[in-house]
Amino acid sequence: MDLSGPVVTPVGARTHWGVGGPPPAGASEVRAPEGVIAYEAADMTVTVRAGTTFAALDALLAEHGQEVALDPRSPDATIGGILACGLSGIRRLRHGPLRDHVLEVRFVTGYGALVKGGGPTVKNVTGYDLPRLFVGSLGTLGMLMQATLRCRPRARVSRWFTVEDARAFHRPSCRLWNGTHEHVLLEGTEADVESQARDCTPLLVPPALADGAQRGRVSVAPGRIRDVGHALPSDVRWCAELGVGTVHVAADSAAALAVARDVAHTHDGWMLREAGGAPDDDGYGRPLPNLALMRRIKDAFDPDWRCNPGRLPLGPSGDPERAR
Repeated sequence: MDLSGPVVTPVGARTHWGVGGPPPAGASEVRAPEGVIAYEAADMTVTVRAGTTFAALDALLAEHGQEVALDPRSPDATIGGILACGLSGIRRLRHGPLRDHVLEVRFVTGYGALVKGGGPTVKNVTGYDLPRLFVGSLGTLGMLMQATLRCRPRARVSRWFTVEDARAFHRPSCRLWNGTHEHVLLEGTEADVESQARDCTPLLVPPALADGAQRGRVSVAPGRIRDVGHALPSDVRWCAELGVGTVHVAADSAAALAVARDVAHTHDGWMLREAGGAPDDDGYGRPLPNLALMRRIKDAFDPDWRCNPGRLPLGPSGDPERAR
């Protein structure tokens, strides 16, 4: 691993490259190796190098009837990139947030130390929860090298339906609402899915999330989802995850995306930029409430601020006190 440059940027498949704002200009790009290190099907854990694509991992687990419910937008995304961006998949309602799937991480700090956090099995995780800390860190704490992930049985049947209200369903995997229709994803055995969806309209094609060159992800309290949807202007395309608190928004202009962010703030939420946006946008739009704590963590893991400075709104990347 070459960490001799003044500033380094971890690079995966670039499928989530715009999340939270662009990496610092002129940084030295570093890539993690790829490949599966160990797969314990009986223990339902898998250890992979961070450069492994989701598609490769998913294909291996499928042979044993298992999966890791990461659900990236692109199957070409690397495991390291998925974890660094911290974007939970649309099946979070059933399978939990992204950080719940990570048991152990190994990473290289900005000063070249190899650090392990967590444990390779579900029962022996002790100490500080570094795996969860790295989820969503956007490469600002170090270079993720490998991760041990929690597997689960792969559902035999996975089908989408259009419904009036999915709150009566038993543990749906996802509830998507676009202001007009609610779509529900049911997973399980054939009998389970059929019994729940007896009076529902099946969808032959899964519903699409809001997409476009200008894209973001609004996070609010689950009870405010419908208010946010009704408040968004007509030039913002959106789709909400009911029961979770996430609204996927997209627009054709940076100005329209900025309006969506204002709506999120009005409803005591945030919007993380996924793609596009104004050039000087840090990805969040207003100071984070835990900013002081985040800076202390950054100083502890990366005292010279060499790892993706400026990627999170921790301090200006051009500040000589924070970037060499």
